Amino acid sequence: MAIKDLELEQLDVKTAFLHGDLEEQIYMKQPEGFEVVGKENHVCLLKKSLYGLKQSSRQWYKKFDSFMVSINFSRFNYDSCVYFKKLSSGEFIYLLLYVDDMLIVASNMKEIVRLKEQLGSAFEMKDLGAAKRIFGMEILRDRPNQKLFLSQKEFAGNVIRRFGMEKAKIVFTPLAIHFKLSAAMSPKSEHEKKYMENVPYSSAVGSLMYLMVCTKPDIAQAVSVVSRYLACPGRRHWEAVKWIFRYLKGTINAHLEFGGNGILTGYVDSDFGGDLNKRRSLTGYVFTLGGCAISWKSTLQFTVALSSTEAEYMAITEAIKEAIWLKAFLGEIASLGDPIMVFVTTKVPFI
Repeated sequence: MAIKDLELEQLDVKTAFLHGDLEEQIYMKQPEGFEVVGKENHVCLLKKSLYGLKQSSRQWYKKFDSFMVSINFSRFNYDSCVYFKKLSSGEFIYLLLYVDDMLIVASNMKEIVRLKEQLGSAFEMKDLGAAKRIFGMEILRDRPNQKLFLSQKEFAGNVIRRFGMEKAKIVFTPLAIHFKLSAAMSPKSEHEKKYMENVPYSSAVGSLMYLMVCTKPDIAQAVSVVSRYLACPGRRHWEAVKWIFRYLKGTINAHLEFGGNGILTGYVDSDFGGDLNKRRSLTGYVFTLGGCAISWKSTLQFTVALSSTEAEYMAITEAIKEAIWLKAFLGEIASLGDPIMVFVTTKVPFI
């Protein structure tokens, strides 16, 4: 998108879940304060979905999907929330849906306006104009240089202040090697337990996890480690979380930069028996396109590897599965035909 200098517009659906059509008979009690006089014991038969129903999100998606198909859009085979349509000019217009948020991408602004009008005729929409922020991520564009940037600087700053780390000393590694965390460091005495009850451990790790998922692949391994102790964290675990905040403070201006040329490339590694609790190994991989990370993961393997070779193969398997999906997905967008290079710790490329 950045290289082709396409337009990027954002829309929001108002009360999205109220648009769904119910397929079952569902009854509800009359809302408090709105009971019909003389029929207080009666119930209401719902004609439309409501917020709070288990099927509300599903019914909203089915409603939206049928509408997009009716205006001649096709759904991606590898991502059911991405729609596209080939225009008479031979170019494409794309719509990306996430619950009630939408991004529209196309080179022709007139086609975007036309799609907005079609959507507005079917749903109550809020036109947010050129996309500048979505899901807490700031979208910045340098159109003369064909660059697009994703940043969470504001969110990261708020998180650092929220947990009182704004005056902390900066460090330059996400998690220092002297942090050998284990479940044995969980509180044992009543004094330690009482101390940790006042520590916002889960909230802090959740905030770090959101940063990691969106724009901070560099803290993926560190967040994976500290998130293992959410059930019963100890002081040493909390020190590790604060260390990540110190690193985050020093890299708050870092962002993802899209717009370079290059083939899809993956890098995968594993540590053998790195988890001190169950001796499971860690799988870590990152895929880049044009030099920018587009997919990453750092997680414990499901089973215990009996050797470092087995741990490597288990990690490679996960990375190759992601590579297959990425190639298929990108192939639908840009007819990607180049082989994917996946590099492992042995320095031997897998194609």
